[in-house]
Amino acid sequence: MATPEFILALREKIGTMPLWLCGVTAVVTRDDDVLLVKRSDTGEWSPVCGIVDPGEEPSDAAVREVLEEADVHATVERLAWVHVTDMFTYDNGDRSQYVDLVFGLRWTAGVPYPADGENTDARWFGRDDLPEMSADMRGRVDTALAGHVAARFGPLPG
Repeated sequence: MATPEFILALREKIGTMPLWLCGVTAVVTRDDDVLLVKRSDTGEWSPVCGIVDPGEEPSDAAVREVLEEADVHATVERLAWVHVTDMFTYDNGDRSQYVDLVFGLRWTAGVPYPADGENTDARWFGRDDLPEMSADMRGRVDTALAGHVAARFGPLPG
């Protein structure tokens, strides 16, 4: 996956030490369909996820990531969940943990395809016919689809 330049510059200074980052998860819907991408690094299905650039509004990052990864235009409708991910160790030893902001977005245009090489597939799935995905990603999707007016904070129960 493409690593943003600001992270590469930080890694030159701190090596593999844990890095605290802001991430976004974009759960895009079109009527009763949900946009998912198949990650090229793990082969798993997930909503579009990405890192917020320095100074970037998180909702803008969600819109940008959807366009970059799936060539789909979408509009943010709401913030669904604010939570902290587990510490993640990448294959090269870099460690990162994210405060993740899960947004619900509405499709406005575009036919999904894996636009930037971070994914091998991008497509719509019916809400009741989602493919298998990690419990973490499924929790993000389910929370965004729940339609609660207020965002949830903290980990999912149980």
